[in-house]
This record gives sequence, structure tokens and C-alpha cells, in this order.
Amino acid sequence: MDLKFLLYFIIGGLAVSIVTYLGSHGKGILAAFVALFPAVTIITFYLIYLNSGVETTLSYAKGLLILTPAWLLYVGVIIVMLPRYGFGASILSGVLLYITASLLTYELVKYLKI
Repeated sequence: MDLKFLLYFIIGGLAVSIVTYLGSHGKGILAAFVALFPAVTIITFYLIYLNSGVETTLSYAKGLLILTPAWLLYVGVIIVMLPRYGFGASILSGVLLYITASLLTYELVKYLKI
């Protein structure tokens, strides 16, 4: 096993742990700030760039932008459904909608050759 991937796993786990800690202590805005802070994407951009170069880094950046609407749908479904239907149903619905919207977006991008 390549040790650099173990390091990536530890960094990702640390980020999730910090966000979980903050969120579980009622600091939702701060947890969201940490989760969405560009440090995670900066690290990801840097590591992709080191491993694969400019083209793959650009492809990843474009993918982030293209899939943002699907992610917003996912979060929106959770916001709407969580109080009414509970955690399991809202997460499952959000993920299914995210996957569906992502696949449709992917097909549209292929069709339009973006």
C-alpha cells in the first residue's frame, strides 16, 4: 500500500472529525464553515496536481462546479425532509436525488461535450 494514500485518509478523517465535533456541540455554522472551507479543496487540488498535473486538476475543478447543483438539491432535500421524516428517510432521499441528478448532469455534459 502506498503510504501517501494513508496520509490522505488520515487528513480526510481529521477534517470529518473536526466537523462532527463542532456540529455535535451545536455549532452548525462553524461546522459548515470548516466542512466547506477551501482548505480541503486546496489540499485536493494540490495532491491531484502533484500526482497527475494540470489537466486532471482542471477536470476535477470543473467537475466540482458542474455537480454543485446536484449537491445543493441533496442538502435542500435534507433540510426539507429531516424535520418531517427523520434522518434515515431524508438522507436516503437526498443521496438518491444526488445520484440521479449527478448521472443526468454527467450525461448532459457528455452530450454537450462540455
